[in-house]
Parts: sequence; structure tokens; C-alpha cells
Amino acid sequence: MSFVEGDSSPLPISIYVDGSCIENRNVGPNTAAGWGFLVVIGDRGLGKGTGDLIHEESGMVVTDKESTDWIGAEVGSNNTAELSAMIYALKWAITQCPNAPVTIRADSMYALKITDGTWKAKENKVLANRAQEMWKEATNLIEINSAHVRAHAGHRWNERADHLAFRAQSNEGAIPLQFWKPGQR
Repeated sequence: MSFVEGDSSPLPISIYVDGSCIENRNVGPNTAAGWGFLVVIGDRGLGKGTGDLIHEESGMVVTDKESTDWIGAEVGSNNTAELSAMIYALKWAITQCPNAPVTIRADSMYALKITDGTWKAKENKVLANRAQEMWKEATNLIEINSAHVRAHAGHRWNERADHLAFRAQSNEGAIPLQFWKPGQR
């Protein structure tokens, strides 16, 4: 964990999450969708890309109930991708951030409000319940909150999360950060 010199309190951690699904109008179990999240220490949340990127992760939304990677998604969609990103980000936060304040930042109000229990899921109920369980577990173990970020508004870390999710749903690896430019999918 990084600390400010002369200060014993850990730097704040921001986790940016996003989901992607190109074929979002006609979704089903075989519709490709991807999720991504990244972790930044010392981010101010202003969109200028401050702080240090310490971790990023992404993957496909798994809809096969027989798979050991299945977390509840029945279809591939933007919403199931966003909720999947929340779940994986919360899992990471629980295991890696026991003593630091964490802010989950997402451009999906749906994912934020379903995960924290403010909204009730009408669809994707198994996945939504899993996200809510992870949120409850996280809030019991660490200091955590959430914040909305405007999508596709040039916010560097949100654009990077979008890149990770888009590349995952396309089954492509992410462009290394040093070669990537905001807005590049």
C-alpha cells in the first residue's frame, strides 16, 4: 500500500468499472459482452488521469451456468457486463484494500444503484443479487463508496475502463497503457 510521506493514512483508491456489448439491441446467452476495471491510487476523480494505475483486469461475461466462472449472467448485455465489472472490482477491493478508502467509479447508474441496493432489479436478478451480496460484504470489511462518472466525456480512467471492457467483449487484449490514448477502443 502506498502512503503519503510523513502521513500514516493510506492514499485513496479509485476503481473504475465499465461494461461493453456491441450487439446490445438483441441480447441472448451467446451475445458477446465484456467487463473491465482498473485501480488507481491517488486519483482525484476529476478526469485528468491523476494518480498511479496499479492494476487492471477484464474478461468476457460468462452465461454458461455449468462454467466455474459463471457469476449469474444469463445473457450478454451492457447491463450484465456492468454488473460483472462491479462484482470483480469488489472482489479485488475486498482482498487487496483492507485498510484504504475505496471509491468505485462507474458510468452506469444502473450498475451503481443495483449494486448498492437503491434500485430493485427487474432483470438479471441472479447477477444483481450477487452484486448486492458483494457490496454488503465489501461495506462490512472496508470503507467503500461509489460515484457516477459521465460516459465518453474524456475522463481518462473511465475511458481506459471502457477500453478494457470493449477489448474483452471483442476477445482482444488491451493496448498497453503507454501506447493507448483516451477514447481509443
